[in-house]
Amino acid sequence: MLWRALCRFGQRLLRRRSLEPGMTETRYARCLGTLDLVALGVGSTLGAGVYVLAGEVAKDKAGPSIAICFLVAALSSVLAGLCYAEFGARVPRSGSAYLYSYVTVGELWAFTTGWNLILSYVIGTASVARAWSAAFDNLIGNHISRALQESISMNVPNVLAKYPDFFALGLVLLLTALLALGASESAMVTKVFTAVNLLVLGFVIISGFIKGDLHNWKLTEEDYKLALPSANATYSLGPLGSGGFLPFGIQGLMRGAATCFYAFVGFDCIATTGEEAKNPQRSIPIGIVVSLLVCFLAYFGVSSALTLMMPYYWLQPESPLPAAFVHVGWKPAGYVVAVGSLCALSTSLLGSMFPMPRVIFAMAEDGLLFQFLAQIHSDTHTPVVATVVSGVIAALMAFLFELTDLVDLMSIGTLLAYSLVSICVLILRYQPDPEMKSEEDDMELQEERTPEAEMLTLQALLNPRKSVPSLLSGQIVYFCSSLLEFVLMFLNLILEGVLVSVLCLVLTQRSVPLLSGEKLWISMVVALLTLITGITCVIWLQPQSSTPLHFKVPALPLLPLLSIFVNIYLMMQMTASTWARFGVWMLMGN
Repeated sequence: MLWRALCRFGQRLLRRRSLEPGMTETRYARCLGTLDLVALGVGSTLGAGVYVLAGEVAKDKAGPSIAICFLVAALSSVLAGLCYAEFGARVPRSGSAYLYSYVTVGELWAFTTGWNLILSYVIGTASVARAWSAAFDNLIGNHISRALQESISMNVPNVLAKYPDFFALGLVLLLTALLALGASESAMVTKVFTAVNLLVLGFVIISGFIKGDLHNWKLTEEDYKLALPSANATYSLGPLGSGGFLPFGIQGLMRGAATCFYAFVGFDCIATTGEEAKNPQRSIPIGIVVSLLVCFLAYFGVSSALTLMMPYYWLQPESPLPAAFVHVGWKPAGYVVAVGSLCALSTSLLGSMFPMPRVIFAMAEDGLLFQFLAQIHSDTHTPVVATVVSGVIAALMAFLFELTDLVDLMSIGTLLAYSLVSICVLILRYQPDPEMKSEEDDMELQEERTPEAEMLTLQALLNPRKSVPSLLSGQIVYFCSSLLEFVLMFLNLILEGVLVSVLCLVLTQRSVPLLSGEKLWISMVVALLTLITGITCVIWLQPQSSTPLHFKVPALPLLPLLSIFVNIYLMMQMTASTWARFGVWMLMGN
């Protein structure tokens, strides 16, 4: 009896949700066009980081090659973006990575993904709201923060903020009300702020190329020595490195690219619009790809303009663009930059808040969260209860808490979702078409095939007889993917693509003995590469589904595996304290 109960419990954890292919009836209002989705993706991704990140990375990590860092980061982000695009075309429903994992790998992974997405969105909303408040306060001379610290100070370091942020609280509640009014209203506001942001960035790029000097990409030690007497407490001088376009070498370029990768986080909010887009199977793939392209062009242009206007070792990480305009004699342009940064923060805030209630609604509708959260307002056609509850929680966090130490948790949740979506694409492409049909059809198909059940043989692994996916070939791919998962579970990380992550761990944590030629570490790397290559070949040899879609990820299984590699590598850079907080959050969910 106990064994049967455990089996039933295990089956519940691994049960998958069945969906009808194509568009289905929805309680949401289908009111978003392709332009709305592009604006949502660009606004969410192209936040205030474009005004700050380029200066931070260029000064001490990459120098003028910051533009190449953004190119490498964009290519890495596109790998995940393509996987989201295929799922958007295949499963046009709200829920994003949560729903994709529920359809493909089961309820346990779906809850894990959804729970972490909620964490990412809540922390993201609260931190961006505080950043908006700080930027506005700085613009008016820090009068708000000084007054609040003098009158209402909270002395709980590393937990509570120095003072309650009433401005951030009001801002989040205001946008919560906007989101509750309807998707089309919030999309209109997003389009306006995104347009202003892009105009400001266009001004920055054109100004940089007009006032810039190519010599700033060819700086030498002599230039650095001439700049030394001008250094002071306000404008500190950064390291020179070796000078030139690549002053910190390939290592600095890759370090910069790893940091710049997070600048492209946010496009996944488009995937939550599956039930509100007019033509989701077409709009979602286009929206994801176009938004990533626009963001890359903006980051590439701004970083190039910045390093042309000012030597990289003079850049000020806190406010690089205003300092650069002062350097070239255009000080009033700093006010234009301030307006653009506030618009960027506004769209980034809306981008964090928009998908949060939709993921909560999807989980509640499936019974994984409280049922009262699965209510759609009859007039606005929005998940009003989930919107209000999530907005109030995020507003209280922005109001009271110091979020600096929690921001890395956003990265874990996002990278986990990226990895899971990549491996879900890998699995689902090799499943027989009935995987997307109803459970009754699936049972009939299994009964028909039972007398002719295929046997697992070496030929089935390396030379399948059928040209279309079968139950056996689908199980082979599923097992190969699960093998990667079990290795990562051995490391106590609830992730996927783990054989690749083990290789990343060896390369990042054991780089010195590996490069010094120790046979043990070289043998480990060769063995892991051989195992990864073997599993990849087995997956590649299996027949793929021929179901027609508006978009499919090219070069399977290579691109999803590369995406998993990048995501796991970045997760390995997280500190032990971040992983401890992640474990606490997962225990709370359980």
